[in-house]
Amino acid sequence: MLWSALIFGLLGSFHCIGMCGPIAFMLPVDRTNSTKKVVQIFTYHFGRILAYSLIGLIFGLVGKSLYIFGLQQQLSILIGVLMIVVVVIPTKTFNKYNFSKPLYKLISKVKTALGQALKKKTADTFLTIGFLNGFLPCGLVYMAVFASLAMSSALQGSLYMALFGLGTIPLMTSAIYLGKFLNTNVKRHIQKAIPVVVIAIGLLFIIRGMGLDIPYLSPAPVTEMAQGEIECH
Repeated sequence: MLWSALIFGLLGSFHCIGMCGPIAFMLPVDRTNSTKKVVQIFTYHFGRILAYSLIGLIFGLVGKSLYIFGLQQQLSILIGVLMIVVVVIPTKTFNKYNFSKPLYKLISKVKTALGQALKKKTADTFLTIGFLNGFLPCGLVYMAVFASLAMSSALQGSLYMALFGLGTIPLMTSAIYLGKFLNTNVKRHIQKAIPVVVIAIGLLFIIRGMGLDIPYLSPAPVTEMAQGEIECH
């Protein structure tokens, strides 16, 4: 299931440009030195991936606890259903209930720190900007976090979010260099493809949780695996 993180990142990049594009365009990169500019941009990306990895580590730990208690597969089904529900229900409906409201104070502090970092040009500026950027609210990141929660260990949760971040690098970097390089029609078609991919991945998580004993895709329930090991002894 880790490969789904890259797909999330690659297709979600178009959403990311809309949400994080202004931050990327405002990066205080050195435009007189191409080598230095590349280093600064990838330092920014490293900061984002570091933040995503930390988030994935935390939610991966929660997922590991649920795995130990034998709830991992039920969780996988629940997350798959949530992914599909979030895509199917109109955005206007979700806007009526602001789920990020409890985090407003924290988000406000992150935005303030981010604004201050954008004004600086010190060695650690780009790492700081990227790291803070990773904690800004984003619907697509929430989907990736749901998926990291369904991983069976903290390491896998962290890796899932890191791969998600890696998937966003190509398009985000191109946007920094080229600006609005895709016409509106192309962007619209790709935006329409994102919900389809999210639904497909949601279905994969549901199938994974059903424990159909399909290698790599839908492993047998943990209890059945344990019983099989006991019988072997």
